[in-house]
Amino acid sequence: MASKKGVSSTRNGRDSNPQYLGIKRFGGQEVNA
Repeated sequence: MASKKGVSSTRNGRDSNPQYLGIKRFGGQEVNA
């Protein structure tokens, strides 16, 4: 998760701020489920 997170943030940049949060939430929920 951390690896994907970092890569996404660096690739998209600051524009992916809102999307980055959404992805993190979704991933966390999936893992918990």
